[in-house]
Amino acid sequence: MARGSAGERSAVTMESHNSRSREFRVGRMAALSAVCLCGFALSALVAGFVSFASSLERVETRLMARAEGVVALTGGSDRVLEAAELLARGQARRLLITGVNRATLGADLEKILPVSKDLFSCCVDLGYRALDTAGNARETRDWARERNINGPLIVVTSNYHMPRALAELSAAMPGVTLYPFPVVSEHVNVDDWTRDKSVLKLLVREYLKYLRALARTNWERFAGADAGVGDEESSAAPPRGRWS
Repeated sequence: MARGSAGERSAVTMESHNSRSREFRVGRMAALSAVCLCGFALSALVAGFVSFASSLERVETRLMARAEGVVALTGGSDRVLEAAELLARGQARRLLITGVNRATLGADLEKILPVSKDLFSCCVDLGYRALDTAGNARETRDWARERNINGPLIVVTSNYHMPRALAELSAAMPGVTLYPFPVVSEHVNVDDWTRDKSVLKLLVREYLKYLRALARTNWERFAGADAGVGDEESSAAPPRGRWS
């Protein structure tokens, strides 16, 4: 009887040891899989960033396309001036400057834009509601509806900001043709991202915001949500604090 009890205890001990061994192996495999998955995700993120940085325009080219409207997303005076020149050349019939500081009056902009007084009065619209890029997209959508603009739009913003702007505008205005006009600023040389830490930080932030915009707009499409709803503000948000 005693030997049987010892044998049973030995068998139980062996089974417990084998069970712990199996759990250890399973845990180790799970940890290894998690490490591999994280490594793959990090590699994909880095590769995506390199592709993003490499795809940005280095040289500003002359846009020949004609459109019903041109929209300038504020964030730099160069963007507004370039958009106004497109309007002056007759490449669009109306201009929207979206995200303007509430304190900025039309008379202030009229003095610095390269358009005639008559052209400014008839064809330049100022949008004061947008606080971010998603808000710019909603403001552009509403402006196009109010002005009965159904055709192509020229989009003017900085070269590093253009991918996110197009993602937001495409989601807010599906089916509308968008012609990008990326502004290349002398203050931000995107070619320097491997040497200049400030440029690298700027591009990394913009890349992460771009990924966030893509994820949100694609989820909204999938979920059947209103594609114009943004992630950082409501449609009734107060005007932004600055325009450039």
